[in-house]
Amino acid sequence: MENCYIKLENVDLFYPSHIYNATTLKQEVFALLKLQKKKEKLEDVQALKNFSLQVKEGEKLGIIGHNGAGKSTLLKTIAGIYPIKSGERKVKGDIRSLFDLSLGFDLESTGRENIMYRGLLLGETPNTIREKENEIIEFAELGEFIDYPIRSYSSGMLVRLAFAISTSIPGEILLLDEVIAAGDASFYAKAKERMSGLMSQAKILVLVSHDLNTVREVCNRAILIKQGSIIKDGDPEEVIDYYRKSI
Repeated sequence: MENCYIKLENVDLFYPSHIYNATTLKQEVFALLKLQKKKEKLEDVQALKNFSLQVKEGEKLGIIGHNGAGKSTLLKTIAGIYPIKSGERKVKGDIRSLFDLSLGFDLESTGRENIMYRGLLLGETPNTIREKENEIIEFAELGEFIDYPIRSYSSGMLVRLAFAISTSIPGEILLLDEVIAAGDASFYAKAKERMSGLMSQAKILVLVSHDLNTVREVCNRAILIKQGSIIKDGDPEEVIDYYRKSI
């Protein structure tokens, strides 16, 4: 039995219609006064359709396709963020997701406090977070600002802190939505080196990217998704070539 794997079998996932059917007070008043048409009720939107996928230990899977094809939805389904309506999801291995770096941040708390909050959300214990704290602070290059509330941070400072925390904790299964460009040019080289290390250490990598060269260089397997279904699966070069010809 493999130590790590991802198995999705005949998975159907829908975005509930109430997300799209919600109306504002202004829209309700305008419709009542017949200043605009009342919104038509929309049905649930199916994001993944009878979707099956198996990823084995040692595979580095690239996911490509047009915007809206279901790539990011698939990542979040694997991570267990989106509940499936039918089918089966089985994942064995410690998952590390890098597609929502700011998750768990409290703007009124300091950078140091947010290291603890975010670390706990990522499954660490208070002791293991404290052991990594100095390394995270040094990598983020925040200096004395680490003890300031993060509402006072610039966007670049916030990204550096989020990236430093999220990438300080390795995972057996790495889910990555685009290769993250963190911070300014001086920070980017260091961030890129760390990402390369994380990707090489992961037992399974699942990468969503519009950069086809990155998929070709990093991955040993690729799938092409269209309208929530896999239409091509195989060697990255073959899948990328098929995708380019279909555009």
